[in-house]
Amino acid sequence: MKTERLTESADNSEPAIMSNYNIKSLMLWVCERKPRSWWTDDVNLVRICAKLLNILSAWITYARCCPHYFINSSYTCNLFDTSLSNAAVTSKLMSIDETYLSTWLINNYIGRCAQLCPAYISQLFGDMSTGMRLQHVVSEIVRWRLDTSLIDMYCAVYLAEVSIPGNMSSHLNVRSCVIWMREWTKIDQRFSIYFSAVVLLHVARKISRNGFNDKLMDILATVQGPNFSQCYHVLSPGTTELNTSALVQLLQKSAVEQLTSYRNLVAPEFGSVVTIVTTDFEAMYAYKRGDYQRCLQLSTQNVHTLSGARLMPIVPTSPEFIQLFDDDIVSLTALMLMLNPQCRRHSRYAFMTQMTLSLYLITQCQLKLHHPVTSLAQTLRCIKAAQRKLPADFTLEHLTLKLIERKLPRRTCHIEVAGKVDITTVNVIFGNHENTIQYIAHSGRLFRRI
Repeated sequence: MKTERLTESADNSEPAIMSNYNIKSLMLWVCERKPRSWWTDDVNLVRICAKLLNILSAWITYARCCPHYFINSSYTCNLFDTSLSNAAVTSKLMSIDETYLSTWLINNYIGRCAQLCPAYISQLFGDMSTGMRLQHVVSEIVRWRLDTSLIDMYCAVYLAEVSIPGNMSSHLNVRSCVIWMREWTKIDQRFSIYFSAVVLLHVARKISRNGFNDKLMDILATVQGPNFSQCYHVLSPGTTELNTSALVQLLQKSAVEQLTSYRNLVAPEFGSVVTIVTTDFEAMYAYKRGDYQRCLQLSTQNVHTLSGARLMPIVPTSPEFIQLFDDDIVSLTALMLMLNPQCRRHSRYAFMTQMTLSLYLITQCQLKLHHPVTSLAQTLRCIKAAQRKLPADFTLEHLTLKLIERKLPRRTCHIEVAGKVDITTVNVIFGNHENTIQYIAHSGRLFRRI
């Protein structure tokens, strides 16, 4: 509006008479001087803009001054161009009434917004012959934009979830923990919970590989705070392998509890655009500790909730999270990275959606609990449906679904060897490659060293 009507004359023979800062100063002064009811009662953007322009016209005509908002004695600091022609500017302002503003807003904003909307909304823009039709178009645009805004925000949340484990390294120490916790808290308090959980998994992984040391103890004390005593009581001056194992289990359990708390905090905000189940990590931990009935119950509920979902969260397979998976998934992920090194550079390959994870856990629990063929057939139908919905480049997703699909009809001849995947199943997935078979027995251990 300012560019078209108030900056330059039509023939460019007159000097510039209005700047963006004039409009900003107008808004600041009116926000201070007008009560809340002036803005909120009978909310009408066209009416508010017309009244603001009337105030601007009065400034030009009578006061001949645009006072500075931030400088004391602001009326001695006139932001208007001294060369502006009162008559010319007043004439332009007076010609901008509510009818003109309505037409201008429709052509310059609503029309352009409609072009960016899905086809079913942009088609509505062709017929706005009545106020009701216009209101319907605007309502659809607003509703669509609210949805896309939430999706955009959730994409930022997803990037944070990927970045946090990606920043874990051998250089993690007390100082970096303090800095990262402070920075993530500034962005969103919930990220500090997620960060704390990932640190616990990182420390558990380090203990499993290299044992416990003072550096890891300091990190735990920094992240856990008052809760550190829960970790310390499993240790003794002469830390034994048994106590170290107990500490790893305690750290994993605490991390899962914090990850579940994080899911519970995020789910209500994005529930209208992203289907989020909050018990995926809890189900993983139940399977890990051998509580197959509990895992089956949680995973079945999750599949029912996620069926028909357009978007859902992911479960990373980064080194911090891989310890929560069983050896088959560890092996499958390692094989994927060996056969396709490009996957290392693209994080979109190294994840598993909540649906795929839940179907995998259901299959494993049903097999271990010796469920009847009817239950297995129902799970197989869910697997087939999930496969049809997955994009082709979701490599680990497709491989995992193919793995559990092959496990179901072959359950009676399934070769269950700790730390290995059924050789027949691997041949089906990857082909009969000698290198694949040669490394399969070591793939789970290899991935944990990546």
